[in-house]
Amino acid sequence: MNGSRKVPIGDVVESTKTWNPLRSASDEVFNYIDLSAIDQDSKLIVGVREVSCKEAPSRARQLVGKGDIIVSTVRPNLNGVAQVPEYLDGATASTGFCILRPRSSLIDGRFLFHWVKSPIFIADMVNKATGASYPAVSDRIVLESILPLPSLEEQKRIADILDHAESLRAKRKAALAQFDELIQSIYFDLFGDPESNPKKFHISALAEIIQLRGGFAFKSNDYVNEGIPLVRIGEVNRGNVAKENACFLPYEYKDTYSQFIVKPGDMLMSLTGTTGKDDYGNVILLNDTFDLYFLNQRVALFQSDENVLDKYYLLYFLRHPKVKIKLTAKSRGIRQANISNGDVLELKIPLPPLSLQKEFARRVESIEKLKTTHKASLAELEELFASLQYRAFRGELSTTSKANEQSFEGVKI
Repeated sequence: MNGSRKVPIGDVVESTKTWNPLRSASDEVFNYIDLSAIDQDSKLIVGVREVSCKEAPSRARQLVGKGDIIVSTVRPNLNGVAQVPEYLDGATASTGFCILRPRSSLIDGRFLFHWVKSPIFIADMVNKATGASYPAVSDRIVLESILPLPSLEEQKRIADILDHAESLRAKRKAALAQFDELIQSIYFDLFGDPESNPKKFHISALAEIIQLRGGFAFKSNDYVNEGIPLVRIGEVNRGNVAKENACFLPYEYKDTYSQFIVKPGDMLMSLTGTTGKDDYGNVILLNDTFDLYFLNQRVALFQSDENVLDKYYLLYFLRHPKVKIKLTAKSRGIRQANISNGDVLELKIPLPPLSLQKEFARRVESIEKLKTTHKASLAELEELFASLQYRAFRGELSTTSKANEQSFEGVKI
């Protein structure tokens, strides 16, 4: 950062205390923050567990306080970081975190939190991580990492700007989530609970009205830099194929593997995932990012007669939490969860009149158009935030530049 010192993180944080719950009274209970408690997208602690001292995990050792910043030292590319809220003051964190307690006389906590979320810090940790299958860094590496340190006044101003941009992003994401909730609400209003079928629609097994077709076991050594994109399980879980991380197969495969080609509007489901996680049994409609795609193994294509079953009605039936749980309960495997085409085809689905299904589809399409507009706005906000982050930590939001001050404080989004 231009015009500011650069110091190791360890110079601006205080030491924290540890304890051993197993040596405490056995009837005590404490809040435990383990690595899985961090939501890597929102950077919030969302999965705290209450644990008794006598059943404490061996990693439950670090006492944290309000405002502490916890940094996962495992798989640093995932950037599992969060700031401890007031209600978790005094909680215990896993030794898989490096605990950063800002010295208030030297560094603003919000500034430090933004720094450990920055691409510069993440890249530094990834570069210094060791271990191929389980990359990790040590507390020492985190504490020795260098960060820019402008004046406290400037730190607070930068934190205010980044907080504002981040707040706008969060609001846009929340609005998108509300659209999905609205669709679920409309589904329930028109059709009721798919399990109890309160409107007494005719019930049919999916096997009677749809067909499922699987993909091919394409190999990574088939991939090329440009060609036809491949839909893998990860793409289904993320919601679609993004240009920036797509894998491509040669155009000449189009004739040889024509039976594995899928197109925008096709409905797909992931059939394999990780036991205990929500990474299989997910359903998407392909968008028009590309004209056509190849379908990989363990991803299934739904084919149905739209004179009987509207695809939007089927999509949200399969996305209903009760239906998803019923399907994934059939999974096989210990570490890897698998469901089969047969498991899907055994599902029973209420069949409302086609006119009612089409009314639902019309409403969904209207909401999807609004979602597209909001997603475009979110993409602009993400780009703005990345630009602000980059300029902030390079000293390009300097208080000495009135033009920069007005430029960023006057942003209207």
